[in-house]
Amino acid sequence: MEQREAGRPTPPPAWKPRTDPAPLLPDPEPYRVLGTGRAKEADSELLLKLYGELVRGRRYNAQATALTKQGRLAVYPSTTGQEAAEIAAALVMEERDWLFPSYRDTLAAVARGLDPVQALGLLRGDWHTGYDPYEHRIAPLSTPLATQLPHAVGLAHAARLKGDDVVALAMVGDGGTSEGDFHEALNFAAVWKAPVVFLVQNNGFAISVPLAKQTAAPSLAHKAVGYGMPGRLVDGNDAAALHEVLGEAVRRARSGEGPTLVEAVTYRMDAHTNADDASRYRSEAEVETWRGHDPIDLMERELTGRGLLDEERIEAVREDAEEFAARLRQGMNADPVLDPMDLFTHVYAEQTSQLREQAAQLRAELDAESEAEQQR
Repeated sequence: MEQREAGRPTPPPAWKPRTDPAPLLPDPEPYRVLGTGRAKEADSELLLKLYGELVRGRRYNAQATALTKQGRLAVYPSTTGQEAAEIAAALVMEERDWLFPSYRDTLAAVARGLDPVQALGLLRGDWHTGYDPYEHRIAPLSTPLATQLPHAVGLAHAARLKGDDVVALAMVGDGGTSEGDFHEALNFAAVWKAPVVFLVQNNGFAISVPLAKQTAAPSLAHKAVGYGMPGRLVDGNDAAALHEVLGEAVRRARSGEGPTLVEAVTYRMDAHTNADDASRYRSEAEVETWRGHDPIDLMERELTGRGLLDEERIEAVREDAEEFAARLRQGMNADPVLDPMDLFTHVYAEQTSQLREQAAQLRAELDAESEAEQQR
């Protein structure tokens, strides 16, 4: 046996790691800024801006949830408690960059500048996408899990081939990491060194399935190592930490160093959607524990402690959020004007013969109804 082992050929070098795995590993604990010595180095104007956006984002979530109860929205997946990740993702990108949100990330789209009524078009049932993705550099919001991730990689790779200085930031929940699209996207992105940043909002549950039943990995950030990209683990309720980590990942991608996977450890304070009963799979005590780590409270404590925020400024920020909510209510209370012929407008760049035939049939039916109305 010893003689046979001694004569055994050495495996070819292809089996060896392409890269040193050590620098790719995430920190053992989520990275934090607020409440640590690092906070003193954070830019005060940035912290104030983050705070204002967090407060407005919380009010946006509350207003959108109320709209479902009024029948103005069919469904709404809230990001209450997750606002820090939504806001940081929107603010770290340049205007030329692309955001690839999941269905839960309407707040990120709104923080990037999208009109909130347009952002809610899908959830309202008016349009599949209520805005022009090219104008806003925001990919369509859609409900299939993780399908936006390969799209982000494709756009980023194509932009680099064209010589465009563009980064794609793709957002996904912890449940989306169990989809095949997640793995395919990370593999292609790493092999191509595509300028992509993957942001996983680990909010604890894929609807009702806790993370422990989705993966046995030490963290979702550790999954990055298997594809050859860095994994970063960050406190998802710490807006300053998220802005720093995501900003670094965006700069890394833009400079040609390839993709990064960022896991933001956060918590979904509200139910999965307004149609979900979260009490069936988690306790109120668990939720209350996370309320003690509220992203707005964390930022407010930091700013007041540094003398950058007082009651007058807090009230001004809240008034701004209320005005924003009022504009959203006004926009959503206006009944949309819908044209049935739009069914055929955005299916293909050039309509197929079948679509032209169907469009002509519908037009004839609409004209006949209009003539009948006029004769009454």
